[in-house]
Formats: sequence, C-alpha cells, structure tokens
Amino acid sequence: MENITQIDRSKMISFCVNSAKHYREAAALAEKIQVTYPKPKNIVVAGMGGSAIGGDLLKDWAKNQLEVPFEVNRDYELPEYCGENTLVVATSYSGDTEETLSAFLDALQRKCMVFCVSSGGALIENARRLGIPYLQVPSGMPPRAALPYMFVPLLVYMEKARLVKGALKELAEATALLEKVAAENAPEKPTVENYAKALALNIGQTSPVIYGFGFYRAVATRYKQQFNENSKVPAKWEVLSELNHNETVGWERAGALAKNFAAIFLRDSEEPTAIHSRIEITEELVEQAGAGVLEVRAQGKSRLARMLSTILVGDYTSVYLAALRSVDPTPVKSVNYLKDTLKQNGFREKVLAELEKL
Repeated sequence: MENITQIDRSKMISFCVNSAKHYREAAALAEKIQVTYPKPKNIVVAGMGGSAIGGDLLKDWAKNQLEVPFEVNRDYELPEYCGENTLVVATSYSGDTEETLSAFLDALQRKCMVFCVSSGGALIENARRLGIPYLQVPSGMPPRAALPYMFVPLLVYMEKARLVKGALKELAEATALLEKVAAENAPEKPTVENYAKALALNIGQTSPVIYGFGFYRAVATRYKQQFNENSKVPAKWEVLSELNHNETVGWERAGALAKNFAAIFLRDSEEPTAIHSRIEITEELVEQAGAGVLEVRAQGKSRLARMLSTILVGDYTSVYLAALRSVDPTPVKSVNYLKDTLKQNGFREKVLAELEKL
C-alpha cells in the first residue's frame, strides 16, 4: 500500500487529500446560482451514478426540513406526477449521460421547472440554447471524484430557494473537518495511524457490505459505489432497520460463504436508542455467522459534517483497497465498454434530435 503512487497512476487519491479545497471551490462557484422559479410542489433530481448520489445525500440531509416531496430519478423517464409545478434538477457531470438527457427532454416536454448542473456536453449546450438555468462546473475529473461540484450546488440552490436552512453554515463546519480527516488518512500516514488504510487491510479480499441508518443511507450507497468503481470489487449496501426484517436472516445459514464478506457498520455517537440496539445485535449476529465486522464512526457536530467526514473515510478506503489489490482505481473499463456498445442502438441521437425540435 505504501507504493500507492505507482498504482494510482491517475492520482485518484488526490481528490481525497484535497477534498476540503474542492468543497470550498464548489461553494464559491454555487454562489452564482440565481433562483428564478416559484416554490415547487415537488422536486426531482435526475441523474445516474456519481452524478445522482448528490441528490441522495441532499434527500437524507434535508429529510427533516423539506416540506415538499423529493425524489432521485435514475431512469430515462420522469415519474408521471411531474409537471409545471415540479422542479427537475438534471445532473450529469459529463453532460452526455443518455438517461439524464432523456429525463431532461421529458422534463421540458412536461413544462417542468428545470435547472441543470454539469461540466458541459449536450446538457449544457441545450440548456444554454433553450435558456434553461444551469451551473457549469469544472471538467476533467472522474464523475465520482466530482461529488463536491455535483452536491454543493444542490444544497445552495435549496437554501437560496428558501426550501432549507443552515446548509451553508453546516458546509463551513464540514469543510474545516474534512481538512482534519484528510490529514488523518493521508497517504504519508502509516497504517498504524491511518484508519482508512487499516480498514482496507481488514476488508482484504472480501466483498464489503455496508450498513447505514437514517441519514447515512446515501452515505452507505456512496461507499458501495466507491468500492465498485475504485476498488473494482462487488459490494452492496443495506439500511437499518429494514435490513433486520430480511438481510439479517441471510446470515443464519451462510456457512463458508460468510468469510467472503466484511460488514461495515456506519456509526454515530448520537444514534437513536432503538437503532443503537439494533446495530449492536446485528453486529453480534454477523460476527457469529463468520463474517468480518468493521465500523466507521462519524466525526463532526452538524449532520452535514458527519455525513461528509464519513464519506471521506470511505473514499480513502476504496483507493487504498485498490492499491492493496494492485488495481489502478481510476479506469472503469466495463462502464466505457457499455457506453460505447450502447451507442450502436442510436437512442442518444434520437433524444438529441428531439431536443433540437424544441
């Protein structure tokens, strides 16, 4: 793991090290956002993969504030209820994700209020041509590494639209905390002093299973995605207390299979009593089944700080796990193959042709 720079040729680790800087830059960029639409009756974030996770994080963070329904749409079409009172935020880092372009077209045809976040591509090109409000973020990053630029604008938009409060205050605390967490898990820190490196070693050759709860639902999703894309390993996530009604039973007769998994529990010092008890009992059951039991404990005071600090530990861990497996974390060959092959069906061109008619 100490030779990470030789394996991580595209420097994915740098996005972990410079996490706080990227969040600050994203916040400064998002100040340009101007809200021109009236208050929506519902909100849909349309995106895929690393461009959609920001919507999940926003949904979890704002759960106790938002007074209108909020949904993250990972599909070619929007839910049937979407209409002129719906705010659709189309998020695609590349600006060329075909599912998002299709949902963008759907939103325009339904006369929705539309706002776009992207680094360019067809999404920004069409938003600019049609006079749709947008925020253009810096290009040149893997979409998963661009999380600050795809998430922070959503927070800022919601606060400027007076749909939530306290986002910028919590973001200030979070970015200060990320400096600390980044230093604690930096590549130069030896494993004995580096929690993310130790976590990667404990995961080893197993498949990570991430268990979150409450507003750590999307954080658990992010862990799974990062292990998939950076570490190139199968991974899954579940959420308490739902997993106690099904997932827990799966460990009963796992037998020799259990040793192939490492269960990572996302913990918080302010866990509700009911959830705390469930986590403790579930850890015991998983351990008895023969799987590894690991924990990541959140840092910070505000909800946003706790979410983002926990994510950063996971991001670091996924890169260190890639190094342990002698895998360059940046390339995603199967995703690129899929996209290139899908071009043959001509769907994206049909969507672009329909957009040209607007």
